[in-house]
Amino acid sequence: MAILVVGSVALDTVRTPAGERRDVLGGSGTHFSVAASFFAPVRLLAVVGEDFTEEHRRPLAECGVDLAGLARVPGRTFRWVGEYGEDLDNPRTLATELNVLGTFDPVVPEAWANSPVVFLANLDPDLQWRVLEQVSEAALVAADTMNYWIASKPAAVRRVLGRAQIAFLNEGEIRQLTGRRNLLEAAQDVRDLGPRTVVVKRGEHGVLALDGGQTFALPAYPLRRVVDPTGAGDAFAGGFLGLAAREHERRGRFDVRQAAAMGSVIASFQVEAFSLDRLRALRHADIGERYEAFRRLTGFEPVAD
Repeated sequence: MAILVVGSVALDTVRTPAGERRDVLGGSGTHFSVAASFFAPVRLLAVVGEDFTEEHRRPLAECGVDLAGLARVPGRTFRWVGEYGEDLDNPRTLATELNVLGTFDPVVPEAWANSPVVFLANLDPDLQWRVLEQVSEAALVAADTMNYWIASKPAAVRRVLGRAQIAFLNEGEIRQLTGRRNLLEAAQDVRDLGPRTVVVKRGEHGVLALDGGQTFALPAYPLRRVVDPTGAGDAFAGGFLGLAAREHERRGRFDVRQAAAMGSVIASFQVEAFSLDRLRALRHADIGERYEAFRRLTGFEPVAD
């Protein structure tokens, strides 16, 4: 099942305790696409500027991402400059330049209008809705957002989430959206908007998911060293939805626990290097080995009477 993702493609400048990289490939659409490509065909709908070179494009193409919807227009590519201190869950934004992203008008290629799975990565919710209007027959829609859109366009965010079957939010976002401190209550409030599945991303503390009548919690995969957390949430969503799409095609359904575990595994690789460096070197065998290690790590037997 092909996944259509609409999101940002960026050139990031990132500073962490492990070092600094300038003008490296980033963006929500980028990280999601590469992560999901291990499990399903991916179609990327995004915009870049004239400064986006073949070298920037190559990592996406090498992962098999369909770039027919990647528009290159006059101007500069979206840029983000951020810095992480010892608290790697909370980056400090030093500069944001929307550039061509500020006038982005997403038009889904005609050949993609029947995409069975759609991921609305972090973007203006009005743009997300515009894409939804062009893919009305999608069987599975997942959506992400961020604090800025929740504060500035809360009604539009709720409208998009009401159309989605899966909602991804981090702890701060879901509390801001619902006004609730308790994550279970907050997740239920989001479920009441429409999504069957609500996934709360908790950074180094793992993930909490509500799906139908079940609740599931999982720690993050433990790492000795984190290099760059940028894109971890998008890589998590890519691993989650990529596996979900593959299993949905094979069996007509997917297991939220398996998808959350796979998302956590892919995110754990993402943070081990800057930009896409670790994911580009990743093999399916590496994913399988870490998934199995994670399964053993989090499994336990009942206590005997």
